[in-house]
Amino acid sequence: MKILSTVKLPGYLKEELVNEFPDLDFNFDNRINDVLNEVKEAEVILTYGEDLTADINQQNILVTNSKGVHKIPMAEYTISMMLQISRESQQLHENQQERKWDRRVKMHELHGKTIFILGAGAIGTEIARLAKAFGMKTEGMNRSGRTVEYFDGIHTYNGLEAGMRKADFVVSVLPSTKETKGLLDYKAFSWMQPEGIFINIGRGDAVREADLVKVLHEGKIKHAVLDVFEEEPLRENHSFWSMKNVTVTPHLSGITENYLPRAMDIFKRNLALYINGDYSSMENTIDLKQGY
Repeated sequence: MKILSTVKLPGYLKEELVNEFPDLDFNFDNRINDVLNEVKEAEVILTYGEDLTADINQQNILVTNSKGVHKIPMAEYTISMMLQISRESQQLHENQQERKWDRRVKMHELHGKTIFILGAGAIGTEIARLAKAFGMKTEGMNRSGRTVEYFDGIHTYNGLEAGMRKADFVVSVLPSTKETKGLLDYKAFSWMQPEGIFINIGRGDAVREADLVKVLHEGKIKHAVLDVFEEEPLRENHSFWSMKNVTVTPHLSGITENYLPRAMDIFKRNLALYINGDYSSMENTIDLKQGY
């Protein structure tokens, strides 16, 4: 069995794979074009972030991903941003620079607040789990409306308005699909509370950025934390950079030193199942028509 990889794995991970699967033919450090040229003869392809969907959609290839490896860093990022805003970290930093002792800065708690998480998958569920530890009320949204652990309630996309209206924090972990592109527009943001906080760690195209800029200028919501954008890198003259009620981070919420070891654990489990023909038990199989 031939295994092609575009992932530049450290030596110890290559050794682990070869030692655990000695009968397989591993070919490491391929360029993405090499994989596309050889895709017909390879049984397993290991990629790191490249989008092969368009090229393999018609070739009846089983695709899995490393869903879940980002859940810890992205959930921690989300909670950290919620705490920074609630505890006025930006104002405190400015006061420190000015050597200003001001105990009148308003402090807020997460406890008792409501978080509405758009996308109740692995990442959204981990955010909800941590939010519960802070005593928050957790609402979520997914396509099916099925119940999910750590969520007090789940909405379908038709319940977007209801969820937005009662949330103190709205967190988007939405994938990029036909249903989600432009879903969060001026109307949707206008449903939020004036003191509401919006955080986007999903896909940038779920948000109509011009509408969000307008909503923020009008003071319809308090603050936006944006880690993803319609166009990346965010252009230097974009309004977001200079808006005091916007926090910009360069698509790094999922970055962690533990990414590759976690991803390889999933890959090895799936590879063992694939070898044994137990395809139905494989983790994170992708519906290429849905795109996730």
